[in-house]
Amino acid sequence: MSGAVSITDHLSTPLLDAESPNLLQSISSHGGYAYVRMATLAASGNFRAAEAAREMAWEQLHCGPWHSVSPVWRDAYSMACLHVAKFHYQNGEFKDALRVLDMGVIMGGMLLRKDLDSAIEIITSKAREENDSKSDRFDNSNSKLVQETEFDKAEVLRVLPAKSLSCNNVVKKCGLSLEAFLREHILCGSPVIISDCMAHWPARTKWNDLGYLTRVAGDRTVPVEVGKNYLCNDWKQELITFAQFLEKLQSNDSSSDVPTYLAQHPLFDQVNELRNDICIPDYCFAGGGELRSLNAWFGPAATVTPLHHDPHHNILAQVVGKKYIRLYDASLSDELHPYSETMLCNSSQVDLDNIDESKYPKVHDLEFMDCILEEGEMLYIPPKWWHYVRSLTTSLSVSFWWSESGSSAVS
Repeated sequence: MSGAVSITDHLSTPLLDAESPNLLQSISSHGGYAYVRMATLAASGNFRAAEAAREMAWEQLHCGPWHSVSPVWRDAYSMACLHVAKFHYQNGEFKDALRVLDMGVIMGGMLLRKDLDSAIEIITSKAREENDSKSDRFDNSNSKLVQETEFDKAEVLRVLPAKSLSCNNVVKKCGLSLEAFLREHILCGSPVIISDCMAHWPARTKWNDLGYLTRVAGDRTVPVEVGKNYLCNDWKQELITFAQFLEKLQSNDSSSDVPTYLAQHPLFDQVNELRNDICIPDYCFAGGGELRSLNAWFGPAATVTPLHHDPHHNILAQVVGKKYIRLYDASLSDELHPYSETMLCNSSQVDLDNIDESKYPKVHDLEFMDCILEEGEMLYIPPKWWHYVRSLTTSLSVSFWWSESGSSAVS
């Protein structure tokens, strides 16, 4: 913990200052009178009131299904996080301040997002000054996330679903023009591996450096999945620091049934340095496309994303490590037995790692494409194509979802 900063060195929150009256009035209209009282006390310098307001907003965020939460309570949570972070900052408690602000980013609304981002930038700079003064902070600065090892196909086949790498490999192309990509893959709905479009990304070297990842993101709070996959009963989500996540990766036993996975998270909205390490592929704009989401997928070997489909065009860029991916044409949806529940209707009941032959006797006969996606390669997955993904090593990937002009946004 650092010593307290100068009382004049406070966090500037121009949006919070300007929007507070209207936001508090809106919260009152939603019955949040106790919250308004605590938030008003917090603004006048009461730390306990700030914490109480944050707890009240947190309860409102968890009083029912996420989609039913009123947006005003998400903004209320952001407001309270900013108040709490100000106190931590003035006391020199930079890690505590960052955790609170990250929670505001992850769970809060967009009204005060610029204030959250600005505060994070200021505090991150202060925290790094403090960290850089500690000689033991970067003991792993020369450690690689994934070591280069010889690829043993026979060993890999033992852990993959039946018939893997024996039928139709996804076509691999280099020097693929935007026109050819649009004509031969977008319009035809045909997957392709693009092998030569990531060499200029700083991420290609930086993200295999544990010291770099720790320095730029170690103190940030991220949501992770714990368990075999999201379809299993023991699956859960936790909030931990990125440094704790990296420690789990390093100590992870690849045979573990409870891997920790940072999955489908907008990490790059949180950590600007990591966002600056990648480039949005031009292919995402072919035919007037519009980017919808940019997510990180970061986990140990043996991490599995079950068979599912997504609503938009998808480029999966493999930055570190290797992944096995199996693809089924969208036309095979009925044969892949989607769940009937609304929340899981894009997921298959078929477990490719342990197919129930009595329930799904015809699945083995369905035609599919597959591949091993190597570092530096991108895989284009057309909308509604079913895909199963397994990490063969510790893996760090980025997915780019986009829709054609005029399509609706991701809900």
